[in-house]
Amino acid sequence: MIPDYLVTHSGGFHADELLSSVILTRLFPQAKIVRSRAPEWISPAADRIIYDVGGAYEAENRIFDHHQRGAPLRDDGQPYSSFGLVWKHYGRDYLAASGIAAADIETVHEKFDGSFVLPIDLTDNGALSPTGLLAGLTLPSLLETLKPVFDDSEPGADDRQFHIALAIARSFVEASIGRSAAKLRAEAVVQSAIAAAGERRVLELPMGMPFRPSIIKAGANHLLFVVHPRDKDWCLTTIRKADEGFEARADLPASWAGLTNGELEAASGITGASFCHNGRFVAAAKTREAALAMADIAVAEALKEG
Repeated sequence: MIPDYLVTHSGGFHADELLSSVILTRLFPQAKIVRSRAPEWISPAADRIIYDVGGAYEAENRIFDHHQRGAPLRDDGQPYSSFGLVWKHYGRDYLAASGIAAADIETVHEKFDGSFVLPIDLTDNGALSPTGLLAGLTLPSLLETLKPVFDDSEPGADDRQFHIALAIARSFVEASIGRSAAKLRAEAVVQSAIAAAGERRVLELPMGMPFRPSIIKAGANHLLFVVHPRDKDWCLTTIRKADEGFEARADLPASWAGLTNGELEAASGITGASFCHNGRFVAAAKTREAALAMADIAVAEALKEG
């Protein structure tokens, strides 16, 4: 049954019910968000979905709280927040409603759960506490900065700020899921390019796109550089060894570092070479031919250096 109401608690808000609201309002746009702790609202009924309040987790009655004794845990023992519970039961429908290809829904659902939902669940339950300079820049922290300040006595301030924060939270969910789906689309393109490259050390792509995960998945350990067109020129880039850090399988030649245009053309011997970053992880050329020629030189130097 389509709900008329999406019920969560009143007062201060946190990331978990905001993000739950993102999912539920996409699926049930006609439903009104009710922020209340009144017993008549937080008790299950046919006309509502209740989340982050109510003291029960009963999917069949559409109530998704996690504050009660015996609160639900994931299969690995980690705690759910309301967001995790809502995502578990409504996430696949949300992805379908968002236009994710049916064949990709399970993959995107799992990835988003592990990379986005789980950290929210853990933070909300106190099982994860970011520290250091970036602690205040996590998504939960930033969303909570949108709460009314302590002396804002304007009637409805909490609800006003909740809806402001909801729009911002929606942008992050949509962007994260969109990027995840895009990576799957990119994977098919990169896999085809890897097959076309054969034993060559340079991978040529038709446009800029995420490529490292597909290279790793394909076991294409022989590849050293990637070339692809940009808006008005061509890009030559390295392949990082790991997800974290910047160490590459091979760096661009040291003699190119920080050079542009004529100086780079002279150093490389390639007409059309236009830029090399001082960090030697990306370079540019005016034409495809120049970019591929630069790549060949970079490969030769890398192999010579071992």
